[in-house]
Amino acid sequence: MDGSTSTRHTGATTRAAVQKAAMAVGIVFLVVGIAGFIPGITSNYSDLSFAGHHSNAKLLGIFEVSILHNIVHLLFGIAGVAAARTWSAARGYLIGGGAIYLVLWLYGLVIDKESAANFVPVNSADDWLHFLLGVGMIALGALLGRRRADAVTGHDATIARSGRGTGTH
Repeated sequence: MDGSTSTRHTGATTRAAVQKAAMAVGIVFLVVGIAGFIPGITSNYSDLSFAGHHSNAKLLGIFEVSILHNIVHLLFGIAGVAAARTWSAARGYLIGGGAIYLVLWLYGLVIDKESAANFVPVNSADDWLHFLLGVGMIALGALLGRRRADAVTGHDATIARSGRGTGTH
């Protein structure tokens, strides 16, 4: 079962909360990835480089970005939207993606920001945003994905609430 259920009468599909969260996170990453390529939203746009700490472009004037950094956001966004199709993929995306962001946070804390190791690039604002993203994504995946919530809607919900179809009245 993929975590989304259809009602018998309308064919409408509902999604589990963890799937909705993965979709929302994916859309945010897509928006951020696109915004990183828009002058004005990204300051010092003419300094945008493919990768490396020499990219002085900053999303919202705060977060260092590069072409590679923006592409990573776009890929994370695509992955989130795709993962939202199933309960298990959505949960895996949120928890796994959150773990990746926590690793990126630690990476940002230990590297010399002016060295070639800062190829993404990241600055202190990025580091703490990555920490918040990591914790937030893991929390969403863990809390919303605690049990597989096969949503029951419409006629099926009425039957479930009344006890009919379960052998109990």
